[in-house]
Amino acid sequence: MTAQDGRIVASQNEVRVLRALNRFGWLPTKSLGALLWQPWLRKPAGELDMQPRMPTASARLMAQRTLRRLYLARQVLRARAPDGSLIYALAEAGVRRLAQLGVPAVSGKDLVRRFSSAQFRHRSIANDIAIAGIVAGFRVSTEREIAQDKWLGGEQGIAGKKPDVLLQGDGRVWWIEVEKSRRRASDWAKLHAFLKAVHDDAHRTDGPALLGGLRWAKVIFICTPAFHVRLVRELKAAGWSEATINRLTSHVDALYSFEDIAFK
Repeated sequence: MTAQDGRIVASQNEVRVLRALNRFGWLPTKSLGALLWQPWLRKPAGELDMQPRMPTASARLMAQRTLRRLYLARQVLRARAPDGSLIYALAEAGVRRLAQLGVPAVSGKDLVRRFSSAQFRHRSIANDIAIAGIVAGFRVSTEREIAQDKWLGGEQGIAGKKPDVLLQGDGRVWWIEVEKSRRRASDWAKLHAFLKAVHDDAHRTDGPALLGGLRWAKVIFICTPAFHVRLVRELKAAGWSEATINRLTSHVDALYSFEDIAFK
Protein backbone atom coordinates (compact mmCIF):
# COMPACT_ATOMS: atom_id res chain seq x y z
CA MET A 1 0.00 0.00 0.00
CA THR A 2 1.34 3.43 -0.93
CA ALA A 3 1.38 6.34 1.50
CA GLN A 4 -1.47 7.94 -0.47
CA ASP A 5 -3.55 4.76 -0.24
CA GLY A 6 -2.87 4.63 3.49
CA ARG A 7 -4.15 8.19 3.93
CA ILE A 8 -7.31 7.35 2.02
CA VAL A 9 -7.99 4.31 4.20
CA ALA A 10 -7.28 6.34 7.34
CA SER A 11 -9.71 9.03 6.21
CA GLN A 12 -12.36 6.43 5.42
CA ASN A 13 -11.93 4.89 8.86
CA GLU A 14 -12.32 8.30 10.48
CA VAL A 15 -15.60 8.91 8.67
CA ARG A 16 -16.87 5.48 9.64
CA VAL A 17 -16.13 6.22 13.29
CA LEU A 18 -17.83 9.63 13.10
CA ARG A 19 -20.92 8.11 11.49
CA ALA A 20 -21.05 5.41 14.16
CA LEU A 21 -20.83 7.97 16.96
CA ASN A 22 -23.64 9.90 15.30
CA ARG A 23 -25.83 6.77 15.29
CA PHE A 24 -25.06 5.65 18.82
CA GLY A 25 -24.47 8.92 20.68
CA TRP A 26 -21.30 7.68 22.35
CA LEU A 27 -19.21 4.53 22.29
CA PRO A 28 -16.04 3.21 23.96
CA THR A 29 -13.07 2.03 21.93
CA LYS A 30 -13.89 -1.66 22.26
CA SER A 31 -17.39 -1.14 20.87
CA LEU A 32 -16.11 0.78 17.86
CA GLY A 33 -13.56 -1.96 17.23
CA ALA A 34 -16.24 -4.65 17.42
CA LEU A 35 -18.58 -2.71 15.15
CA LEU A 36 -16.29 -1.39 12.44
CA TRP A 37 -13.36 -3.78 12.12
CA GLN A 38 -15.08 -7.09 11.50
CA PRO A 39 -17.26 -8.27 8.61
CA TRP A 40 -21.04 -7.91 8.80
CA LEU A 41 -23.42 -10.57 7.62
CA ARG A 42 -25.60 -9.42 4.72
CA LYS A 43 -28.72 -10.83 6.36
CA PRO A 44 -29.53 -12.57 9.64
CA ALA A 45 -28.83 -16.28 9.86
CA GLY A 46 -31.32 -16.68 12.74
CA GLU A 47 -32.38 -14.97 15.94
CA LEU A 48 -29.81 -12.79 17.65
CA ASP A 49 -28.11 -14.49 20.61
CA MET A 50 -27.81 -11.15 22.47
CA GLN A 51 -24.14 -11.78 23.24
CA PRO A 52 -21.95 -8.66 23.01
CA ARG A 53 -19.37 -8.69 20.23
CA MET A 54 -15.77 -8.28 21.35
CA PRO A 55 -13.07 -6.80 19.12
CA THR A 56 -9.92 -8.60 18.13
CA ALA A 57 -6.63 -7.13 19.28
CA SER A 58 -6.01 -5.67 15.81
CA ALA A 59 -9.54 -4.23 15.66
CA ARG A 60 -9.08 -2.53 19.02
CA LEU A 61 -5.73 -1.12 17.88
CA MET A 62 -7.27 0.28 14.69
CA ALA A 63 -10.06 1.89 16.69
CA GLN A 64 -7.54 3.41 19.12
CA ARG A 65 -5.41 4.86 16.33
CA THR A 66 -8.42 6.30 14.52
CA LEU A 67 -9.87 7.81 17.68
CA ARG A 68 -6.52 9.36 18.58
CA ARG A 69 -6.34 11.13 15.20
CA LEU A 70 -9.92 12.34 15.55
CA TYR A 71 -9.34 13.53 19.11
CA LEU A 72 -6.20 15.46 18.14
CA ALA A 73 -8.20 17.02 15.30
CA ARG A 74 -10.89 17.94 17.87
CA GLN A 75 -13.51 16.07 15.88
CA VAL A 76 -14.47 13.84 18.82
CA LEU A 77 -14.92 14.44 22.53
CA ARG A 78 -13.99 11.95 25.22
CA ALA A 79 -15.14 11.47 28.79
CA ARG A 80 -14.56 9.06 31.64
CA ALA A 81 -17.57 6.79 32.12
CA PRO A 82 -18.80 5.48 35.50
CA ASP A 83 -17.14 2.11 34.86
CA GLY A 84 -13.77 3.80 34.28
CA SER A 85 -13.74 3.42 30.51
CA LEU A 86 -13.24 6.27 28.05
CA ILE A 87 -16.22 6.99 25.85
CA TYR A 88 -16.24 9.12 22.70
CA ALA A 89 -18.85 11.36 21.10
CA LEU A 90 -19.05 13.80 18.20
CA ALA A 91 -17.51 17.24 18.63
CA GLU A 92 -18.63 20.23 16.58
CA ALA A 93 -15.75 19.74 14.14
CA GLY A 94 -16.87 16.16 13.59
CA VAL A 95 -20.41 17.36 12.98
CA ARG A 96 -19.13 19.78 10.33
CA ARG A 97 -17.10 17.05 8.65
CA LEU A 98 -20.15 14.82 8.38
CA ALA A 99 -22.24 17.76 7.13
CA GLN A 100 -19.75 18.24 4.29
CA LEU A 101 -20.51 14.64 3.30
CA GLY A 102 -24.25 15.23 3.40
CA VAL A 103 -24.76 13.44 6.72
CA PRO A 104 -26.91 15.39 9.20
CA ALA A 105 -25.43 15.15 12.68
CA VAL A 106 -25.41 16.84 16.07
CA SER A 107 -22.73 17.17 18.73
CA GLY A 108 -22.69 14.61 21.51
CA LYS A 109 -21.27 16.97 24.12
CA ASP A 110 -24.41 16.92 26.26
CA LEU A 111 -24.55 13.12 26.09
CA VAL A 112 -21.12 12.63 27.65
CA ARG A 113 -21.29 15.46 30.16
CA ARG A 114 -24.73 14.88 31.62
CA PHE A 115 -25.63 11.32 32.38
CA SER A 116 -26.16 9.27 35.50
CA SER A 117 -24.71 5.87 36.28
CA ALA A 118 -28.12 4.33 35.58
CA GLN A 119 -28.33 6.02 32.18
CA PHE A 120 -24.85 4.82 31.34
CA ARG A 121 -25.70 1.23 32.27
CA HIS A 122 -28.87 1.34 30.23
CA ARG A 123 -27.32 2.73 27.07
CA SER A 124 -24.26 0.50 27.34
CA ILE A 125 -26.38 -2.63 27.17
CA ALA A 126 -28.62 -1.20 24.46
CA ASN A 127 -25.58 -0.28 22.37
CA ASP A 128 -24.02 -3.73 22.84
CA ILE A 129 -27.20 -5.35 21.54
CA ALA A 130 -27.47 -2.94 18.63
CA ILE A 131 -23.85 -3.62 17.61
CA ALA A 132 -24.41 -7.36 17.81
CA GLY A 133 -27.50 -6.95 15.63
CA ILE A 134 -25.71 -4.90 12.98
CA VAL A 135 -22.82 -7.37 12.77
CA ALA A 136 -25.32 -10.25 12.52
CA GLY A 137 -27.03 -8.69 9.51
CA PHE A 138 -30.11 -7.11 11.06
CA ARG A 139 -31.41 -3.69 10.19
CA VAL A 140 -31.06 -1.88 13.52
CA SER A 141 -32.48 1.22 15.16
CA THR A 142 -30.21 2.25 18.04
CA GLU A 143 -31.40 3.76 21.29
CA ARG A 144 -29.99 7.12 20.17
CA GLU A 145 -31.82 6.98 16.84
CA ILE A 146 -35.06 5.99 18.56
CA ALA A 147 -34.69 8.91 20.98
CA GLN A 148 -34.34 11.17 17.93
CA ASP A 149 -37.49 9.58 16.38
CA LYS A 150 -35.40 8.16 13.51
CA TRP A 151 -36.99 4.72 13.50
CA LEU A 152 -40.00 2.73 12.33
CA GLY A 153 -42.39 4.22 14.90
CA GLY A 154 -41.30 7.85 14.61
CA GLU A 155 -42.33 10.39 17.22
CA GLN A 156 -45.55 8.65 18.26
CA GLY A 157 -44.06 5.21 18.79
CA ILE A 158 -45.95 1.96 18.29
CA ALA A 159 -48.98 1.39 20.48
CA GLY A 160 -47.80 4.41 22.47
CA LYS A 161 -44.36 2.99 23.25
CA LYS A 162 -40.77 3.11 22.03
CA PRO A 163 -38.21 0.28 22.37
CA ASP A 164 -34.63 0.56 23.55
CA VAL A 165 -33.40 -1.19 20.38
CA LEU A 166 -35.31 -2.40 17.32
CA LEU A 167 -34.13 -5.18 15.02
CA GLN A 168 -35.59 -5.95 11.60
CA GLY A 169 -34.92 -8.97 9.43
CA ASP A 170 -36.82 -11.23 7.04
CA GLY A 171 -39.93 -9.06 7.32
CA ARG A 172 -40.05 -9.40 11.11
CA VAL A 173 -39.42 -7.11 14.06
CA TRP A 174 -37.64 -7.86 17.35
CA TRP A 175 -38.49 -5.27 19.99
CA ILE A 176 -35.82 -5.00 22.71
CA GLU A 177 -36.51 -3.68 26.21
CA VAL A 178 -33.71 -3.18 28.76
CA GLU A 179 -35.51 -3.51 32.09
CA LYS A 180 -34.78 -2.98 35.74
CA SER A 181 -36.33 -5.24 38.37
CA ARG A 182 -38.37 -2.45 39.92
CA ARG A 183 -41.14 -0.56 38.15
CA ARG A 184 -43.85 1.73 39.35
CA ALA A 185 -47.42 0.42 39.17
CA SER A 186 -48.17 2.87 36.36
CA ASP A 187 -45.16 1.57 34.38
CA TRP A 188 -46.36 -2.01 34.74
CA ALA A 189 -49.82 -0.97 33.56
CA LYS A 190 -48.33 0.71 30.46
CA LEU A 191 -46.19 -2.34 29.74
CA HIS A 192 -49.17 -4.68 29.94
CA ALA A 193 -51.21 -2.38 27.70
CA PHE A 194 -48.43 -2.46 25.13
CA LEU A 195 -48.06 -6.24 25.30
CA LYS A 196 -51.81 -6.64 24.87
CA ALA A 197 -51.60 -4.48 21.75
CA VAL A 198 -48.75 -6.68 20.44
CA HIS A 199 -50.73 -9.84 21.24
CA ASP A 200 -53.87 -8.59 19.51
CA ASP A 201 -51.96 -7.30 16.49
CA ALA A 202 -50.01 -10.54 16.07
CA HIS A 203 -53.29 -12.49 16.07
CA ARG A 204 -55.17 -10.37 13.51
CA THR A 205 -56.66 -12.59 10.84
CA ASP A 206 -55.78 -10.08 8.13
CA GLY A 207 -52.20 -9.65 9.35
CA PRO A 208 -50.46 -7.20 11.70
CA ALA A 209 -51.33 -3.53 11.31
CA LEU A 210 -48.99 -1.78 13.75
CA LEU A 211 -45.69 -2.38 11.95
CA GLY A 212 -46.35 -1.05 8.47
CA GLY A 213 -46.46 -4.44 6.76
CA LEU A 214 -43.88 -6.17 8.97
CA ARG A 215 -44.64 -9.03 11.36
CA TRP A 216 -43.93 -9.39 15.07
CA ALA A 217 -41.08 -11.72 15.93
CA LYS A 218 -40.67 -11.19 19.67
CA VAL A 219 -40.55 -8.62 22.43
CA ILE A 220 -37.26 -9.38 24.18
CA PHE A 221 -36.58 -8.28 27.74
CA ILE A 222 -33.04 -7.84 29.04
CA CYS A 223 -33.91 -8.15 32.70
CA THR A 224 -33.35 -9.71 36.09
CA PRO A 225 -34.72 -13.16 36.97
CA ALA A 226 -37.20 -11.47 39.32
CA PHE A 227 -38.60 -9.32 36.51
CA HIS A 228 -38.83 -12.38 34.27
CA VAL A 229 -40.78 -14.40 36.85
CA ARG A 230 -43.17 -11.57 37.63
CA LEU A 231 -43.95 -10.71 34.03
CA VAL A 232 -44.64 -14.32 33.04
CA ARG A 233 -46.86 -14.76 36.08
CA GLU A 234 -48.85 -11.64 35.28
CA LEU A 235 -49.21 -12.51 31.59
CA LYS A 236 -50.62 -15.90 32.52
CA ALA A 237 -53.03 -14.20 34.93
CA ALA A 238 -54.09 -11.95 32.04
CA GLY A 239 -55.00 -15.01 29.98
CA TRP A 240 -51.88 -15.57 27.92
CA SER A 241 -51.10 -19.22 27.24
CA GLU A 242 -47.60 -20.47 27.87
CA ALA A 243 -47.22 -21.18 24.16
CA THR A 244 -48.14 -17.58 23.29
CA ILE A 245 -45.77 -16.19 25.93
CA ASN A 246 -42.92 -18.25 24.49
CA ARG A 247 -43.79 -17.28 20.92
CA LEU A 248 -44.14 -13.53 21.42
CA THR A 249 -41.75 -12.81 24.30
CA SER A 250 -38.28 -13.77 25.38
CA HIS A 251 -36.29 -12.99 28.52
CA VAL A 252 -32.52 -12.67 28.71
CA ASP A 253 -31.83 -12.78 32.45
CA ALA A 254 -28.50 -14.59 32.70
CA LEU A 255 -26.15 -12.58 30.45
CA TYR A 256 -26.44 -9.24 32.17
CA SER A 257 -25.78 -8.31 35.77
CA PHE A 258 -27.27 -5.14 37.20
CA GLU A 259 -24.73 -5.44 40.01
CA ASP A 260 -21.48 -5.03 38.13
CA ILE A 261 -22.92 -3.54 34.94
CA ALA A 262 -21.26 -6.02 32.65
CA PHE A 263 -22.01 -8.98 30.49
CA LYS A 264 -20.63 -12.20 31.87
